[in-house]
Amino acid sequence: MSLFNKLLFLFFLSGNLIAQNCPYSISGTITDELTGSPLAFAGIYIEETQQGILADDAGNYKIQGICQKEVHVRVTHASCEPELFFIDLQENRAKNFLLHHHAELLNEVQVHGSSNEKSTQVNSSLGKIEIARNGNQNLADILSELTGVSTLKNGSGISKPIIHGLFGNRISILNNGIAQSGQQWGNDHAPEIDAFSADHLSVIKGVSALAYAGSTLGGVVMVEGSPVEDEPHLHGSINYLYNSNGRGNTLNAKVEKAGKWFRWRMNGTIKMQGDSQTPTYFLTNTGRKEANFSFRADKKLNNKWSSTLNYATFNTEIGILKGSQIGNLTDLEAAFKREIPFFTETEFNYNINVPKQRVSHHLLKLELNGVLSPTETLRFVYGGQLNNRREFDARRGDRSEKPVLSLNQWSHFFEGKYINDLSKNKTLITGVQQTITDNTNVPETGISPLIPDYLAYQTSLFGILNVKNNRWFHEFGFRAENKQLNVVQITRTIPRAIKRINQNFTFFSVSAGSQLTLPNHLILNGNVGLAMRPPEVNELYSFGLHQGVSSIEEGNANLQPEKSVKALITANYHKSDFVLFEITPYAQLIDNFIYLQPQREFLLTIRGAFPYFRFEQADALLLGVDALVSIEPTDKIKLINKLTFVHGKNLTDDVPLINMPPLNFSSAFQVGFKNIGVARNNTIELEVSHTARQSNLLVSQDFVLPPDAYTLLNLRFDTTIEIKKYYVSLGLKATNLLNTIYRDYLNRLRYFADDTGRNFTLSSRFTF
Repeated sequence: MSLFNKLLFLFFLSGNLIAQNCPYSISGTITDELTGSPLAFAGIYIEETQQGILADDAGNYKIQGICQKEVHVRVTHASCEPELFFIDLQENRAKNFLLHHHAELLNEVQVHGSSNEKSTQVNSSLGKIEIARNGNQNLADILSELTGVSTLKNGSGISKPIIHGLFGNRISILNNGIAQSGQQWGNDHAPEIDAFSADHLSVIKGVSALAYAGSTLGGVVMVEGSPVEDEPHLHGSINYLYNSNGRGNTLNAKVEKAGKWFRWRMNGTIKMQGDSQTPTYFLTNTGRKEANFSFRADKKLNNKWSSTLNYATFNTEIGILKGSQIGNLTDLEAAFKREIPFFTETEFNYNINVPKQRVSHHLLKLELNGVLSPTETLRFVYGGQLNNRREFDARRGDRSEKPVLSLNQWSHFFEGKYINDLSKNKTLITGVQQTITDNTNVPETGISPLIPDYLAYQTSLFGILNVKNNRWFHEFGFRAENKQLNVVQITRTIPRAIKRINQNFTFFSVSAGSQLTLPNHLILNGNVGLAMRPPEVNELYSFGLHQGVSSIEEGNANLQPEKSVKALITANYHKSDFVLFEITPYAQLIDNFIYLQPQREFLLTIRGAFPYFRFEQADALLLGVDALVSIEPTDKIKLINKLTFVHGKNLTDDVPLINMPPLNFSSAFQVGFKNIGVARNNTIELEVSHTARQSNLLVSQDFVLPPDAYTLLNLRFDTTIEIKKYYVSLGLKATNLLNTIYRDYLNRLRYFADDTGRNFTLSSRFTF
């Protein structure tokens, strides 16, 4: 054989060997996870082999000749954040990818992070991209991005979610499946949860809410982290945000990996912010600091059993507006009328002085999941929490660092859940839960406690049946509960005495829902339910200064359990990506509705003069509607309109209900631009948000009339920088761009000060 023939033979042999060593392929479809619509011309890129193609106009793709068994696939599309997927190629794979293209919609296909349970529930959700862009805010402010969710605020640093006009004890917040247990009964007690620890924030209303502990009268907020991927390489993200108003800095880091013994994820966040600022003055002593950490470990024990461990700690120090703490009755009356609060400094400051709060929260969760048979699964959960709250006021001498309120709360949660696929179209979910709560005043204050010591035992049973029939999907659920409450109270009479109170409440909830899928992309979803809620300890027995909201609050020992009947229906329509429409009207009748009523008088104490509130009860009716219309004539232009309206009436006294969110409407115009060099997914969004004046209120129902309506202009720019195989997401957001002077009806500090002015937020996210 000649030399030429030998070389030719070796060339073809090497080519054949190369072909044999690159036998793998990946194919599938790329779609919008919400609507199921194909994402035309999405990009698919394999980092290890540097192979990449564009999907066709139907979202289909196929990559052949892949040499490596383990590859990282990055999927991109206009208006979507890039997603990275790890694939172990033992053979040719069919792999479909879902991207989050419509973050503005109310209804999600499923509850992220949970099992693949179908549900008729009305569910709205925010993903990790939205969380990262708004991570400098607290949990409730991030949730307010969702239609139907408002916030009850106490200044710029403390807020809690309002769902369909209800908040506080009527909302259950689940932190990785465990009902958040702490001193969340107060309007100034924000949920002690780091939003960065979640991959999805969801708000759900409907039958499936009956499976969760805590009160579901208003809805359930789910803070969920996704399971750690079975990925042997270290991946994670680093987030940094800076906000100009308050000169706040937020730094977050998250890393995860599938190790030899288990899959793990660590997450840490630190925040520091100084005094916020209105358009004309500083809000003195409104800074805050935060230090949070969470850890998750997932382990597959064998072919049938797996386990998960979660630990999270949240620690914060929050300043309370100094101008809300008034020393005498004359100054208090004057404070309600002042344009600029008392004690307002002329310079910015990071210092946090009294009055202030220090809160720490720890959560430990252990979960065991087992597959008993192809149709049966079992889950056991233990959740333990420790919450410590300390509040500080100005005290004589050197006693300002001695708390005026010091509370420790231990809680333990146990759950057993059984899921049985009775047939192809029927699933039964049953479970039993036990919650033990021990709340104790630490004897270091020298002041009578705001709420008494108590020990509560709550036992719950629930069951949910899902039935599918052609275009119909039905869901039925019940929940029965018993709560034993043991209270140790210090009497208000002189001489002081110890009074022990034992109460027992038995209550239940039932709900039914149906979903009908019609032709022409229309889905109808309806829910009706009866729910009950016993009064909480603060509503029954609190008495004293509630520092964060600058008021004296008095409980009412004669309160009876609330009984609620609620009906809602959701119509969801989407025509490809061009028009997406969703509307949810609802009505809720609540017997014995418990509310905090201003008493039209001020009380003078040794700690100052404060407005006086008392818990009262009446029959109430809430009517409301959430609506959203998204129009996308091209993949570069999107118009998003949202509306939230709720009307509350006190039927017993024939007067409006207080603390109901006023009408809110927003319209956002979003434009996408072509790639510029290494800059991808370039978008600009201009939003106009209008909040009406709360006119459904009598002059005699509050100390100060509801503030005027206001309109805010917000602007946002986002881009993603591609540097080799790494991506850096950058965003610049301007809120209250016109520096409008306003006060928000749902901000308790509106009695004393304006709301915050113009703010620029720079956000950056590096993923690896």
